[in-house]
Amino acid sequence: MNWYLTALKKYAVFAGRARRKEYWFFLLFNLIFLFVAALLDNLFKTTFRGIPYGWIYLLYGLAVLIPSLALVIRRLHDIGKSGWWFFIGAIPLIGGFWLLLLMLTDSQPGDNQYGPNPKMIAQPAVVQP
Repeated sequence: MNWYLTALKKYAVFAGRARRKEYWFFLLFNLIFLFVAALLDNLFKTTFRGIPYGWIYLLYGLAVLIPSLALVIRRLHDIGKSGWWFFIGAIPLIGGFWLLLLMLTDSQPGDNQYGPNPKMIAQPAVVQP
């Protein structure tokens, strides 16, 4: 849950880097909350005509749209790619798979042009005797 809150705290921060862990935990909790929103829409009968989604789902989706985009861009920065690589997902058939592969790629070791490696920042320093 901390990774989800971390992404929300960086609401519109497109600079820097984001670890795989931050991205995938945000995605997991986001999917859970979207499922709950759809359930609440059906429970309160706020669905749109003909589809099982409604106002709660729509409002939640709009609320997390910018943090989701910012997180994807920071994740691309973590592997050394520009945020413009996000648009590779628009290529029919292959684009979505390519973007998924990029999201699964491990961090670029050390610093890159987008900042320090977040894995190294998160780990405590080891003291040598």
